[in-house]
Amino acid sequence: MITCDLCGEARDCLQKEIDRREYDICAECWNALAQKLKGKGRRIRETVFLPPPRPVKESEEEEPPIRPGDPKIWGVFDARH
Repeated sequence: MITCDLCGEARDCLQKEIDRREYDICAECWNALAQKLKGKGRRIRETVFLPPPRPVKESEEEEPPIRPGDPKIWGVFDARH
């Protein structure tokens, strides 16, 4: 016999995990609690499939804007190497 964490009486209790904590709850208290919490849990959501991302064309690629305080990089591109 274990003491129920809800009613405090010595009964045959089951260990139930609620919010990552374990409680000893008798069947009578558990049934009452289950009825009280019925419909309060997470809702089953539908799966939504998004369309695949469209390919990015080279002309659509934009360089990020230069902000004040960004370092300036100066250089020459030499394609001969």
